[in-house]
This record gives sequence, C-alpha cells and structure tokens, in this order.
Amino acid sequence: MPGLSAPLETEWSLLRAACSEVPAEEKTARMRGLLDSQVHWNALLSLAEHHGVQPILAQSLLSFADRVPAEALTTLKGSYQANLHKALLLSSEFVRIADRLSQAGIEFIPYKGLALAETVYGDIALRQSGDIDLLIHATDLKPVREEVEKLGYTPQVMLSGHEEEAYLKSGYECAFDGTAGRNLLEVQWAIQPHFYAVDLDVEGLFGRAQTVRVAGLEVKALAAEDLFVVLALHAAKHVWGRLIWLCDLARIGKLPTLNWKLIGDQARGLGVVRILRVTLLLKRKLLGSTFPASAAENLPEDSAAGTLAEEVESQISNEKIYDVESLAYFRLMLRLRERRIDQVRFVSRLVLTPGPAEWAIVRLPKPLAPFYRVIRIARLAARTVGRRI
Repeated sequence: MPGLSAPLETEWSLLRAACSEVPAEEKTARMRGLLDSQVHWNALLSLAEHHGVQPILAQSLLSFADRVPAEALTTLKGSYQANLHKALLLSSEFVRIADRLSQAGIEFIPYKGLALAETVYGDIALRQSGDIDLLIHATDLKPVREEVEKLGYTPQVMLSGHEEEAYLKSGYECAFDGTAGRNLLEVQWAIQPHFYAVDLDVEGLFGRAQTVRVAGLEVKALAAEDLFVVLALHAAKHVWGRLIWLCDLARIGKLPTLNWKLIGDQARGLGVVRILRVTLLLKRKLLGSTFPASAAENLPEDSAAGTLAEEVESQISNEKIYDVESLAYFRLMLRLRERRIDQVRFVSRLVLTPGPAEWAIVRLPKPLAPFYRVIRIARLAARTVGRRI
C-alpha cells in the first residue's frame, strides 16, 4: 500500500500525540502546535477508528475544543457515547455469562477489551471494546459452550467430535454470536494458534491470577507480568497494526509494581525476547514511552529487534495490512523469533497442522483425518504460489 500522503502526516502525528505517554506539558504543546496546522478531520477520525483509539482522541481533544470544528467535535462526542453504550452492553452480557459459568463451577479469566478498560484504563468508555474475551481451561470448552448456549449464544463454527478434539490442540479460540449481536463472545484456551510455537502455560496463568472487579463482579485477572507478555504476543501476531495495542502495553508498563525480572524470565523461557524488545521499541517510537532500565536489564540485547522495529513502524505509519496467509507474513513471524528451534517448530507446525479451513473443504471420518495434512499443504501452496514476496 502507498505511504501516507503529505496531508495525512499531520493527522497521523496528531493521533500519536493524543495517545502519547510523554509528560502532560509536552503533550499539550505538541498537540497545540499540530492543531495550528491544517487538519483533515475526516481523515483523522478514520485513522482513530482504524487504530481503535477514538475515545482516547476524543478525551485528548476536549481540552482544545475551541480549535476543533463543531462537526468534528460532534462526531467525536458521538463516537465516545457509542463506545460507552457498547461497553455497557458488554458489561451486562459479561455479568450474565460470568454468573452462569460461576454457577456451573467453571473457571475463567476475562482479559483484553472490557477487562482492560476497567482494570488498566479505569474507565470502560476510554477503551474501544468489541467483544468479551474469556480465557478458559481447554477441558472446559464443551461445558462452557453448553452453558452459554443457554443464554442464547451460538458458536460461529460447528465442529464434529474428532474435529473439536483436534482443534483443542491446534487452535486457540471459539467465537460466539449472541442475541445482542455477532461475535460478542470469544473463549480461548490458548494465547495463540499452535503453529506460532509459543507454548505459554495457561495453567500457570490461572495459578498466578489475581482477584479484581470487572462490571461489579469479583473475578480473576491475569497477573500484570503475564498480561504484558500475553498482550505483546497478541500485538505481534497482528504486526502491531493498531495503536490501541501499544496504548494498552504502555499503561501496563507504567505500573510501579511491574516486575521486569519475571517478564524477562518468561520471555527467555518462551523464546520471545525479540518480540518484547520490538514491542518496547515501538512504544518508544510511536508513543514516546520510556524503555525502562529494568526491562533492558532483563531482556537481552538483540540487534535484530531494532531493525524489525524500524520496519514495523514504517508499515504501521503507512497503514500496511498483512495478509496473514502470505509468505511475507510468515517470514516476518520467523524473523521475530530469536531461537532457531522455534523457527523450525513454527514452519513444521504451520505446514502440518490442519484446522477449520481444511475441514470445511471436505468432511473426512476420523480414521482418515491424517489426510487433512495433505489438504493443508496443498491449500498453503495454492495461496502462496505467484505471490510477490
């Protein structure tokens, strides 16, 4: 995709300034200077929507209401109110789901979206929320599905018994539509699909979880160190393509009790030190966040991280969106891993792990399930042959 045109550089800079983590006086001065330039307000609002930071932009611009055209200000206030209404709807649905699962004795951890808005931002209207994300034990998928179906939720993908058994090992989430809208609930039993080769211990996440209040309920939440690693992995999977993901991490990174030694230990064990360093560099480049000395001490120096951060920053600025089944994307995912063994595991799992896309092509009985690997290889080859690398 082409880079930002010269007129959009002001809008991009203004959006970054609104989301920045620099001192208040510096932030105010930067935004005032940018607002003195010609601002294409429709382009700015579109950028904010794309990056999931409309509420943050609205909050930041309220201090400069006299410099914002009335129409743009009305749109910003409207989007803020719409997000608040969506957050209230999700809060109501979360209470229904949490009560149902708790009564059934099913353990869960809300994270991302609504939980982040309340526990990290302290305001459910300040972070755009699209759905309810729950982390569960893999063994609980069936009872979770049965319980939420009683509330009117239906899974988007229907799998046979042996397909679901395989998907619990290769996949990581199941999305549900509710009576109040599509894709309102996502339950996850892993942080990423199996082929990404980041085998994070979900049982350990549950064991280290803390108690917080979300939508008025006392529930479990990921420990801050686990949350930082989990969200960094999520952002990396999507090539850090939305500012909101860096905003989340910036706010967690400012917690005074955050233990970078624990983060570093986990990153080294998982082989994702490079991903975390790229994340910290992008936070610094795009949001002006500091790179904590304790983080540098516990995340070993990696020259490749700097190069990758520069590449990704350019791609974010140019609004490049990766095709997640392209060779370019897979190669980037490989470059983000510092250990050769993880790169080998990524490739082998990517090529040999079938999933719903393969099962949808043809339904095979369980004895013939190994042939799905052939379909997987053929499908990947068909999608990548002839693509520009």
